Amino acid sequence: MARQHGQRRGFLATAQAFDDEMRDRIAQHQHERGPDFVTIEEPLDLARVIIVQQEMLDVIVIDCLTLWLSNVILSGQEPRFSDFLDIAAQSPLWCILVTNEVGCGIVPENALARRFRDLAGALNQQAAARAVEVYWMIFGVPLRVK
Repeated sequence: MARQHGQRRGFLATAQAFDDEMRDRIAQHQHERGPDFVTIEEPLDLARVIIVQQEMLDVIVIDCLTLWLSNVILSGQEPRFSDFLDIAAQSPLWCILVTNEVGCGIVPENALARRFRDLAGALNQQAAARAVEVYWMIFGVPLRVK
């Protein structure tokens, strides 16, 4: 999808490599994307990256919102996703947001997990409301929702 929206492509990675397995996973993802994406690693301040990159890129893939949300919660900050989503929606940069659906399972047993699930649901709903297109990837098949 990103390759259809311009030649200057970015990939905003929210993952943090705290162990060897995650470092290997990140390296594999970078290899799969190839050299035609500039990788920007930022676990927290997604809005700043969009603002800085909007003159240098045509399109940016932000992967992923649920990991970003986890980073924000665990850093002790209060998630403020409306600000970020407004900046993404208003930017001339084509923003492709990747997220996970976490509300289809059972109710988590602990308060932190329940808070994360509820916030992720709100984040996904607000992102979808602002989005031009929404796809649900299931079993590797993209289903257009909006």
